[in-house]
Amino acid sequence: MLVGLHRVAVLVLEGAKPLDVGIPAQVFTTRASMPYEVRVCGAAAGLVTGGDGLSYHVAHGLETLTWADIVFIPGYRFPGRDDPPPAVVDALITAHNRGARLAAISTGAFALAATGLLDGRRATTHWHYTRAFATKHPRIQVDENVLFVDEGRVLTSAGAASGLDLCLHILRGDLGVAASNHAARRLVAAPYRSGGQAQYVPRSVPEPLGERFAATREWALHHLSETLTLSAMAQHAAVSPRTFSRRFADDTGYTPMQWIMRARIDVARELLERSQRTVEQIATDVGLGTGSNLRRHFQHILGTTPTDYRRTFTEGT
Repeated sequence: MLVGLHRVAVLVLEGAKPLDVGIPAQVFTTRASMPYEVRVCGAAAGLVTGGDGLSYHVAHGLETLTWADIVFIPGYRFPGRDDPPPAVVDALITAHNRGARLAAISTGAFALAATGLLDGRRATTHWHYTRAFATKHPRIQVDENVLFVDEGRVLTSAGAASGLDLCLHILRGDLGVAASNHAARRLVAAPYRSGGQAQYVPRSVPEPLGERFAATREWALHHLSETLTLSAMAQHAAVSPRTFSRRFADDTGYTPMQWIMRARIDVARELLERSQRTVEQIATDVGLGTGSNLRRHFQHILGTTPTDYRRTFTEGT
């Protein structure tokens, strides 16, 4: 669990995309519920020409990377053309070597790849650039069908919107699911989209079908304490179980029952963080019946026990 103020650098490179810059700057903005300090920097302090007709006046240079605990690298225009300046690459490597996390949004993955730190690892970038990314960096295991990839201290995400998913994922790891859900509500964002969800799925079905599925997911979240079956969810969506199961997996990266289980574990996490309810009581609250059942699924999904999780996210509070 995160203890004390955490330092976040947002590194603005030439051609930086405005959404990619703004997302981490806004998500991690300093406030009572968010123990972060954010500094926006560039290769040097001053004016940085951005993409989409915008420029940025940054107050800090690369010295900020010696200060930061986590460095975000927003996407930028024409990423395959040239690598970032050697000073930027060296500063990123130095930051990583002293323990900082490096998180690339969209085409920022090209700058992170230039450091060599992604070699031999899984990574992603915007679907439009995955082929160019794989060609330029053949040692990287490029996954074009995910929203983000967490490889520990190097993280990558797809397009701008998935940068928000990556930020919320980092928040969950730092502060717990309650803080992440609070931030998602503040930003009017989906509280959880898995990193394994496809970033772009060509569709041949009418859009109202997707709208019904979103409504069904929302309905399911309000009925987690009840018995939820594939048939019941398909009936709510007004499609056959076979169609529902196939399209649901396309939308979320999970089967309906896998998604339900993860939703139950997420609610259990929040209850462990914010309430004094016992493991047995929480198991009933989230529809898992017994504490033994909750412990088994909690261990499988999160790799820890409910008791250890509660201890981690209540220390120092």
